[in-house]
Amino acid sequence: MLLQSLWDLILGYHAWLMSPFFPVLFSLGVYLAFCLPFVVLDLLSPRLAWIRTFKIQQKSHVSWTMMWSCLALSLYNHVVFLFPLTVLHWYWRPASFIAEAPGTLRLIWDVVACLLLFDFQSFIWHMLHHKVPWLYRTFHKVHHKHTTTFALTTEYSGAWETLSLGFFASVNPLLLGCHPLTEMVFYVLNIWLSVEDHCGYDLPWSTHRLVPFGLYGGAPHHDIHHLKFKSNYAPYFTHWDRLFGTLHKSSD
Repeated sequence: MLLQSLWDLILGYHAWLMSPFFPVLFSLGVYLAFCLPFVVLDLLSPRLAWIRTFKIQQKSHVSWTMMWSCLALSLYNHVVFLFPLTVLHWYWRPASFIAEAPGTLRLIWDVVACLLLFDFQSFIWHMLHHKVPWLYRTFHKVHHKHTTTFALTTEYSGAWETLSLGFFASVNPLLLGCHPLTEMVFYVLNIWLSVEDHCGYDLPWSTHRLVPFGLYGGAPHHDIHHLKFKSNYAPYFTHWDRLFGTLHKSSD
């Protein structure tokens, strides 16, 4: 009943959901909302020592210039590349929404399946872009400008990387036949986990602390990747890095 009430509320904005502006503004709005708390922490950390105790690289400092360059590139990619593609998709494949909400267990199952599939796709994509010098030099190097991660570095990447990872995220719910509400939940969760991965903080409530047995890497896992470059390719979970021998647990 709760999911149905939520879905009925969302469907009340049907005209907005059908707009070509919705997908881009939705993803950008969610992304910036998730980045904002970490931006505040970055601005306060030079003045408050207790915040710095949670920073993974405690001697690092995030400047306004660094934040703005990341934000500017993200906005540029959304306006110049993502929005035109969204309009084309809206024209050729208009969205359709059914009245009935998905069941709770089905929603959870499908979201987890989408997340695991995206994690696998991203691992292979990411590893290839590090193993093949031309791919790294031409496309992925931009994302590694900052060896110190902070939230706004999440989408600091070129058009190719933004579009390819966006393609994985958008096609998986279609491949798995997910309900539109499930698709939205997956998008929100995926954006949150991506931002948290790059936030640069190891907080007591971070996702990797909530998932047992070291199955989920989180921000410390990905921060090591930005320091070492040739390890920890999976964005979220650790099983693919374990299987391929690319898992590093320490920055030493």
